[in-house]
Amino acid sequence: WGDVARRMVAAAGIDNPEEGAGCRWAAVRHADDHIHIVATLVREDGYKPDLDNDANRVQAQARALEAELGLRRLNKGDGTAAKRPTSAERHKAKRQGRERTAREELRETVRRAVSGARSDEEFFDRLAAAGLLIRKRAAPSGDLLGYKVALPDDVNKDGEPVFYPGARLAPDLSLPRIRERWSGDAQDVPAARREEAIRTGPGSPASARRGTASAVCQAVIVVDHGEDGIAAAHISAAGEVLDALAKTSAAHTRRELHDAATAFERASRSHVRAVRGHDRALRQAARDLVQGGPALGRGEDGATTAMAIDMLFFLITATAHWHARKGHAQQAEAAARAAEHLRAAYRAASAQPLGVLYQRGRRLSRPMLQRQTVLLRDALPELAEQILAEPGWYALAATIAEAEAAGHAPAALLSEVAARRELGTADSVSDVLVWRMRRTADLPADASQLPETSAAGNRSVTRGMAARRSAPGRRHSGEETSRQTR
Repeated sequence: WGDVARRMVAAAGIDNPEEGAGCRWAAVRHADDHIHIVATLVREDGYKPDLDNDANRVQAQARALEAELGLRRLNKGDGTAAKRPTSAERHKAKRQGRERTAREELRETVRRAVSGARSDEEFFDRLAAAGLLIRKRAAPSGDLLGYKVALPDDVNKDGEPVFYPGARLAPDLSLPRIRERWSGDAQDVPAARREEAIRTGPGSPASARRGTASAVCQAVIVVDHGEDGIAAAHISAAGEVLDALAKTSAAHTRRELHDAATAFERASRSHVRAVRGHDRALRQAARDLVQGGPALGRGEDGATTAMAIDMLFFLITATAHWHARKGHAQQAEAAARAAEHLRAAYRAASAQPLGVLYQRGRRLSRPMLQRQTVLLRDALPELAEQILAEPGWYALAATIAEAEAAGHAPAALLSEVAARRELGTADSVSDVLVWRMRRTADLPADASQLPETSAAGNRSVTRGMAARRSAPGRRHSGEETSRQTR
């Protein structure tokens, strides 16, 4: 510990033997895992020490010590992380019985208020609805310049609320940075589309989740192959989608989704400046999730939640790879942690809908299963044996049968969805293909209410019924005969 202390004060510029006179200091060890260093800030020769850039020098020395001593190695920061709570804030939270500090609670609340918001007014309305105290800062002209927020029950020694400016919560939560998000929403949006959005209003939780899966699918391609600024915008918007999904999902997935959103917050920022406007689809998805309201944990709501989480896992994994390529170590690690939480949330969300599909697949006739197997081997020869060995194969077989019954060419559809992105990071290739096929073919995510499809005859009947439903204005001969009889 003595050697560690000497190296740290030397790195900080407090007492470097190579530079002559230093400051007086002392190290105090009162626990097994850390020491405290106290020092004067005047050298023995009367001059002040050079403390410029001391934090970076100390961090570099800490990384070197971690490597030498075999300790857990932390990732180097880049100055874009949110400010950590101070020790005073942590002690205050502990005294008040809070699990988190006021700063952390405010950061999460403000972040959620931003998700999909389109104007200052909407943003501040959401903050007020969340119960926060708000102070706005305006210029003499009346133009709004900034804001501060506080928890009603977080007060100082004088009993006054403790306010935090948005920029002190996170670098991208200042009002100018927030406005960049919705300024991009207004660019190049056709008037007809804006009017349609106003006319239709919020949709159902299930439709919002299905739309989210589609938007996320396109975002994966952008993060993998797009320009840096555009990819950065999509990564930032992905954080909004995670916040909105965590806020509106059912209890059995909410905790893991919340933890995923919290972890991903660090990955949503870097020194690559986001080029706004290209992320409109993701921001609209976040908005739809918020406006769609809370989702049930079963039925179409629950199944489309699994569908959305499945695609989000690929987007967050792509984000981790993007940050790793850029050398953003902290962001890459944060995205990887978020992906693990999404993996756990997916397992909880997908158990029921995939269980239904599994049973439907098990009930398919032997000739149909054999035909599905041949189709799979023809369409995906490199993946077929792996898929056939997975428990999810029966769910995929049921989905192929439903897609064919709905009038799709199953082999072409299977090849199309498999080619959209790599499948190497998937725990279950068959699960991924199930959700991609159901979304692309517009099949219900929840198959529990669908009629059984077990033979070729069923397919033709189902297709005929679908055709009749698609043309409600047509009169069929049976209907005319019935009317004439009546």
